[in-house]
Amino acid sequence: MSVIIATKVSGDTSVFTKSLEERADEYRQWGERGRAAGAIHHQFAIGDGFVLVVDEWESAEAFQKFFGDPEIQAFIGSVGGDPNVAPEVTVGESVDSADKY
Repeated sequence: MSVIIATKVSGDTSVFTKSLEERADEYRQWGERGRAAGAIHHQFAIGDGFVLVVDEWESAEAFQKFFGDPEIQAFIGSVGGDPNVAPEVTVGESVDSADKY
């Protein structure tokens, strides 16, 4: 059974937004690495002073191994993540329902 993971990263959303275009190749590389590590789905959303990352992973352990890599942590900091505020990570087991799409 897969897991849904919501990660809220505090930081400078204007730096993040700019990086999506200017550093697109790096995001593609991280996407490839994530899929190889067990990511199934991935999407960003921007809020007031934070970036929300909504993922589906094969397991919480696979996500934790990927997200705990110092390289991804450095990348997050370089694209606007606040190094003084730990990301908020919420993990739940994915379930099927009649209204799922």
